[in-house]
Amino acid sequence: MKTFSATPADIEKKWIVIDAEGVVLGRLASIVATRLRGKHKATFTPHMDMGDNVIVINADKVQMTGKKRDENFYWHTGHPGGIKSRTKAQILEGAHPERVVFQAVKRMLPGNRLSRAQLTNLRIYAGAEHPHAAQAPEALDVKSMNKKNTRV
Repeated sequence: MKTFSATPADIEKKWIVIDAEGVVLGRLASIVATRLRGKHKATFTPHMDMGDNVIVINADKVQMTGKKRDENFYWHTGHPGGIKSRTKAQILEGAHPERVVFQAVKRMLPGNRLSRAQLTNLRIYAGAEHPHAAQAPEALDVKSMNKKNTRV
């Protein structure tokens, strides 16, 4: 028996939409990262972009356990003394709350060229509306997968 290795002709991409309202951030990010890489498929090939196109809506209503809302995201401007930080709560209440979900998903993927290409298949929206109705995305109910996925 030979090991199956997918070619670009074998790849079939679907569109899925995930509602992040009330879902715990880390659990949501791990599910989205799995879908982006394509590890949920039986034909998974590590060096190919096998993943689905993922749409995340209601990113501003994502939940966190414990004191994670008060934890900081850090970045450096490149100048001496240029370390900056902002809490997750400040980002969620700011102009771009979808950045919290994006960073969580990005950090669950390997740091290589393929994962950066796979991140282009991720679309995150703060509200409930998205402009991808023409692609007929299937809804993926993350809340019903496990009772620990939600936080009330």
